Amino acid sequence: MLGTMNLSVEDRLQGVDCRIEPGKITAICGPNGAGKSTLLEVLAGLLVPDGGEVVIGEQGLASMHPRERARRIGYLPQSAQIAWDVSVRSLVELGRMPHGDHLAEPVDRALAALDLAEFSDRRAQSLSGGETARVLLARVLAGEPDWILADEPLAALDLGHQLSLISHLRAAADSGCGVVIVLHDLAHAMNFADRVLVLSEGRLVATEAPERALSEERLRKVWGVDARWLGEAGARALVTS
Repeated sequence: MLGTMNLSVEDRLQGVDCRIEPGKITAICGPNGAGKSTLLEVLAGLLVPDGGEVVIGEQGLASMHPRERARRIGYLPQSAQIAWDVSVRSLVELGRMPHGDHLAEPVDRALAALDLAEFSDRRAQSLSGGETARVLLARVLAGEPDWILADEPLAALDLGHQLSLISHLRAAADSGCGVVIVLHDLAHAMNFADRVLVLSEGRLVATEAPERALSEERLRKVWGVDARWLGEAGARALVTS
C-alpha cells in the first residue's frame, strides 16, 4: 500500500493525505492547476515535498535507494520523448535497467501484451503517436514494477488506442500492480477507475469510489459545471447542461 502523509508543495499542494491500494486503478482528477501532476511527481519520488512523506509499505520513499525505487515504481510522464532512434525492442529493454539485466522473458511479455512483437525491429522514432504510447508503456511493464504511475496516458490518443491502453492498465492492476493515473476525461475515470482522488486548488477534496467522488454535486463545486451522468455503471457518459 502506498501512503502519503500530509504532503505539501509550496503553492501547489496543501496537506494531501491518502492511501492508495495495490491491485486497483486509482485516478487523480481535478481542474487545470489543481496539482494533479505535482502529486504524481511526488508519489514517483521526482519531486521532494516541503512537508509530509510518501510511504510504500513500511518504508519511506525518501529513504529508499534510487535503484530500489526505480524497481518498484514505473513512471510514465505526460509528454515523454524518445531521444534516440533505437529499435522498439531496445527501447523496451531500457525498462530492465533498474534490475541490471536485459532478461528476454519480461521484455517479450511486455511487447506481446501491447501487441508490439511485430514492431520489435522498427525504429522508435518512426512510430505513430499511438504506437509510441504503447511502446513507452511496454518499457514500464518490462520493469515489472509494483506501481505504475502515468500522467495523462490517454492524451492525444484516438478512441481505439485509449481503450486499448486502459485495458492493459486494467490487466496490470488485476495482476496485483498498483496503477495511479492522472485523467482529464471524467467519463474514463468514472467507468474504469476503482477509486478517484479529486484535487481542487492543491487540496484533496475526495478519495472515494468514482460514483461518489465524481457526483454531480461535486462537479458543480469543483469544476463549476452543471452536468449529469447517463447510462449504466461501467458505461456512463457525462452530459453538460
